[in-house]
Amino acid sequence: MVVPDHLVLAACDLDAGAIWLENQLGVSLSAGGEHVRMGTHNRLLGLGEGFYLELIAIDPRVLHPGRPRWFGLDDAEWADDRPRLIHWVVRSEDIERDALACRHDPGEILAMERGDFRWRITVPADGHLPGDGLLPTLIQWDVPFHPSGRLPESGCRLMKLEAFHPDPATLREALAALGLESRLDLHPAVAGQATELVAYIRTPRGLVELD
Repeated sequence: MVVPDHLVLAACDLDAGAIWLENQLGVSLSAGGEHVRMGTHNRLLGLGEGFYLELIAIDPRVLHPGRPRWFGLDDAEWADDRPRLIHWVVRSEDIERDALACRHDPGEILAMERGDFRWRITVPADGHLPGDGLLPTLIQWDVPFHPSGRLPESGCRLMKLEAFHPDPATLREALAALGLESRLDLHPAVAGQATELVAYIRTPRGLVELD
């Protein structure tokens, strides 16, 4: 069984992205850290027990990791003046089993670390986002604690995760294979509409839509 673990928002610049996001949500993000193997860094926001939001960006202070970065961060098509919601990650208790159960290729399983956190995560070799970002990445935490447990109460909660795609039926089948069909509200994209992921977040200042 897998369950939602976190949302992924990508920014061109971590500091500028954090300012924009904090202004939208009316709360402060917490410091994250660096992912040396991928050349990225992040900031975090707790969305309740066992779930959080990750704002991630390429770390300009480090050399290129020598392989495509995760979450399609080497693709500059989304790069503009504000962060974008690009993906979601689900938590597994047996990542090898669940990766085999996927009806899509989630990528190879890589070992990662940040501070005292240790985890394994699926990453396609070319760094692309599975299902245009709508089919989740798998993660298994290999420590007895979770990032959300170290984040302050933000007063923010995910109310709904919604997506638009030209072929939602195929994505629903892939999500059902992981027991996630009820976790993402999928709709057919209209002609000319790009694939889109939308999160509706309840915040202290009201409902905020992130896309």
